[in-house]
Amino acid sequence: MYLRSSLASLILFSAAASALAQTPAAPTCADLHLVPEVRECTNVQVLPVGELGVGIWGPKDADSQFFAQELEQVPAIGKVEVRRDEGPVIYLERAETASAKELLKREHVIFDKAMHDEGYAIVPEGRSGLAIIAETSAGLFYGAQTVKQLIRGTGKDAVLLVPTIRDWPAMPHRGISDDWSRGPIPNMDFLKREIRTLAAYKINIFSPYFEHTFAYASSAVAAFPGGAITPDEARELVEYAAKYHITILPEQEAFGHLHKLLKFEQFTSLGETPHGTLLAPGDPATQPLIGGWFAELARVFPGPWVHIGADETSDLGLGRTHDQVKQQGLGAVYLDFLKQIHSTLAPNHKQLLFWGDIAVNSPDLVATLPKDMIAVPWEYDAKPDFTSLILPFKNAGLETWVAPGVNNWNRIYPNNNEAMGNIRAFVRDGQKLGSTGVLNTVWNDDGEGIFDENWFGVLFGAAAGWQQGEISKNSFIASYGQAFHRDASGKVNQAQRELMAAHDVFSTVGLGDAQDVYFWVDPFSAEGQRIAAKLRPALSDLRMHAERAITLVAEARAAAKLENQEALDALELGGRRIDFVGLKFQCADESVALYSQALALAPDKTRWIDVSGMLWTISSNEGKFQDIGTGYALLGGLFRQAWLRDNRPYWLENDMARYDAATRLWLTRGDKWNSVLLQWDETHTLPTPEQAGFPAGAGK
Repeated sequence: MYLRSSLASLILFSAAASALAQTPAAPTCADLHLVPEVRECTNVQVLPVGELGVGIWGPKDADSQFFAQELEQVPAIGKVEVRRDEGPVIYLERAETASAKELLKREHVIFDKAMHDEGYAIVPEGRSGLAIIAETSAGLFYGAQTVKQLIRGTGKDAVLLVPTIRDWPAMPHRGISDDWSRGPIPNMDFLKREIRTLAAYKINIFSPYFEHTFAYASSAVAAFPGGAITPDEARELVEYAAKYHITILPEQEAFGHLHKLLKFEQFTSLGETPHGTLLAPGDPATQPLIGGWFAELARVFPGPWVHIGADETSDLGLGRTHDQVKQQGLGAVYLDFLKQIHSTLAPNHKQLLFWGDIAVNSPDLVATLPKDMIAVPWEYDAKPDFTSLILPFKNAGLETWVAPGVNNWNRIYPNNNEAMGNIRAFVRDGQKLGSTGVLNTVWNDDGEGIFDENWFGVLFGAAAGWQQGEISKNSFIASYGQAFHRDASGKVNQAQRELMAAHDVFSTVGLGDAQDVYFWVDPFSAEGQRIAAKLRPALSDLRMHAERAITLVAEARAAAKLENQEALDALELGGRRIDFVGLKFQCADESVALYSQALALAPDKTRWIDVSGMLWTISSNEGKFQDIGTGYALLGGLFRQAWLRDNRPYWLENDMARYDAATRLWLTRGDKWNSVLLQWDETHTLPTPEQAGFPAGAGK
């Protein structure tokens, strides 16, 4: 079977000497900028594609057909269709075939046991293209994803890089946990884009996180209309993901984090405390409730695992189990409940994952857990070592997956400094101690999560799980723009560095990082004044970093047609929101300073014109109050666009209410300022700063 574009002659040039003489010098393996990096690479060749495109030759099976569809998405290629008459360019070969064995032998490439499940080799095929060789469908798929990154440029400048590669993953289970319970509920179009993108970077597990947002028949009251995933949608997602070699692993909290269920009167009696956050161990109705949930999940998610959550059960022992915890100990009560859940869910024949933060404090008791459970220790700080979080479970004979995080929660834009340090060290230590999986996490605690802002951290986690050993932060940053956006200029990489530097500005002045509170806080409030005192010396630096990021993205877009534009929009939104923080505090400070000057000059009749100008600068059509108010309004519009591109309308109005309230606050201040202007015009006197709406003591 030969697959090629319907455009005229969609095959790669035969590498004629005259054509090769016009191609750039062959890059080295270090110049490929692949994400994830491949394990072994040698001898990179460059073949011109130009406007002729790339063809595929492979067996007449689903793998070849699917890769043809995948290849259509590469800008250099265009439409692909079945043809039988012309020579191949990209071969798809099973490793056991005679032709594959001959190619491997010729290139001195060994396909060994470690490569069986998901590994692949890429070797030159004569002077006309390359061959992807694998023993499994997954291996062919991952080899094809690498080849997609090897097609560079567009139009007459398009080339195919042809290295010799051996590649296979360090960890068999490479996943992302996506929070669907604290605000955003993705729409189906975004979910399919998310699945395609995750698979392109060799992630093979997608874990949606549920507290109350799966439409269970057994607890329907908790799922707000429009704010839950239905069983039919789940089945559609499972079927779609399977084509991309991704297993859907549902997580349903089965112990804590259940306030959104327990606030309903029919369920509150099951809680540790009234309308609380966690189920009470020992209540006879809890296990049937949990069993019903997971039975419904098992009917739509056929994968081998489910995640029962069970993290952050801080209320345990504060209510109905107070005496039990006092007598038996917190760890014993907690772990006994996990064992009960294990027994309840046994008929579903799923392997259970659970968060490891509570059980790690009872290492002796951990050994009593069933050995087929999988512990998922988690931690999100950039600590130098995570061994102590993994060892108690390893020593107890349990399988472990590690769970770092992208550090997006409660932040204006993800803190990729913290995320990279956390992911790099946690996955490194997991590999050292035999962890079989990584479950990188996205949380939306603030309810404002825009997933398209998270791709940098998500891809870093994907690379860390695939690559052997400790991943290089600098190498990843240098590759990110090319691998994800096809930006050869390096400007997208630098834009990410600028927003990382903006986070550092907050850290340098003792404010942690770019947290949401700094975006929303009123600079005239007591809390705003405290923050301003620390941030004031760094406001210009903060804004310059954010504005350079915005400019770099614009320049990269102007230079080439980039991919994953939604992530660039989200990066720009993050930059603009961080820049606005600086503008807001600057405008507030400048308004206070201007009013102080106006008060000092008001008694001098010769300066009344100057005073009037100062007052109009504080608030008018182009005043500083208006800069803040319109800033919130405009950014709210961009936020709404980004939200609706990825998510259902559910929860959006909660976030927009904050933008609207902040906008109204500053527009109202502008309106009230008219009384200050009127008093000045009529009496040439001014109210005190407090009377004018400034913080106490301003202008003194």
